[in-house]
Amino acid sequence: MNLVELGKVIRMARKQRKLTQVELSTQLGLSRATLSALENGTVQEIGIRKVMSICALLGLELNAQAPQSKRPTLHHLVTEAEQRKRSKNHE
Repeated sequence: MNLVELGKVIRMARKQRKLTQVELSTQLGLSRATLSALENGTVQEIGIRKVMSICALLGLELNAQAPQSKRPTLHHLVTEAEQRKRSKNHE
């Protein structure tokens, strides 16, 4: 998983919990700008402890694993879900 994919997952989890960036960043003790950059995949640097704290607060689990070419990637699944959502909105 790359930072863009991680940011998308974090954004989706935050929105599912109906939290704004300001609310989440306040709870975590980091700036809204940092959270926004993370969600957009443009964060220049962020420590693993902060990422773990964000995941814990949002009920996400952070795992490291070797890529498996036979299974779809998270990026692929997120992209498919976004495409299905867009097509439903255009019906």
